[in-house]
Amino acid sequence: MHYVHSTLITSMPPPLLSIIIPTHNRVQILRQCLDYIEKQTVRDHLEVIVVIDGEDQKIVEMFANLSWSFPLTCFAIPKSQQGIARNRGVEHAKGETVLFIGDDIWLAPQTCQMHLEAHQRLAGHSSKAPHHDKAIAVLGFTKWDPGIEITPVMQWLDKTGWQFGYESIAQFAHAEIPCSIQHRFTYTSHISLPREIAWKIRFREDVDLYGWEDVEWGMRLRDAGVSLFYESDARAVHHHKLSLQDSLVRMEKIGRSAKHFEKFCPEFDRVPKGWKLRAYHILALLPTMRGKHARAFLRGIHTA
Repeated sequence: MHYVHSTLITSMPPPLLSIIIPTHNRVQILRQCLDYIEKQTVRDHLEVIVVIDGEDQKIVEMFANLSWSFPLTCFAIPKSQQGIARNRGVEHAKGETVLFIGDDIWLAPQTCQMHLEAHQRLAGHSSKAPHHDKAIAVLGFTKWDPGIEITPVMQWLDKTGWQFGYESIAQFAHAEIPCSIQHRFTYTSHISLPREIAWKIRFREDVDLYGWEDVEWGMRLRDAGVSLFYESDARAVHHHKLSLQDSLVRMEKIGRSAKHFEKFCPEFDRVPKGWKLRAYHILALLPTMRGKHARAFLRGIHTA
């Protein structure tokens, strides 16, 4: 690990919220992500920790030439995976609450305020741990960035929940998501929780495949009695264009990683079995968007 950039603004009070952003080889997108954080209504109560997953000279050059008004720390770690980058970020966080986002997640101006207010409002009121004032995580809402071309596959992913299933939890807006399904929605692209919990319940560091680390992490949060509250007014856009080929490659990767996670996590429930597996094989025969994605997912499972 080596430090790329660090600013400490002594006139500011200790941060209430630490925003942790893993990044890799996307300097211009990261810059815009930071520009959106600059617009936050509670900017004076934030710090940002950027963790470079592998070396990136362009980010070094950016920080040498640009600055933002909030305290910002950036350091590089050997190329690994996003879960490890998040863990290293938590180790440097000073805020009582941490917010995980992706470098392509652009926050609306009041989003950080919504996260902080949700934690303050809900402290001590979790239905699972009524006497534990920190047993809560807060999920924000994310949609595709309308400023980029939203391709047919992006529309399909949004509608069906094959990437983000916000439509299926709309009924739980401003409420806790049932514990039986909450692990499926611990989206690390936009979720906050007390630093104490993030420190104790870390992302696994013994996996190096893309996908499902957030679901497995969500299962351990659930088992530790941490509720997931859906604050739909904490809004963000996902600045990431996907083609059909991009989506199918991603689906094959998460098929492989699902099989891998199943080996060391018996409760992992994302690998289809029995009639569900047979249904996937039938779907995979269809020339539809769903059929193509089912075929790619099965290919990943069978080649794991």
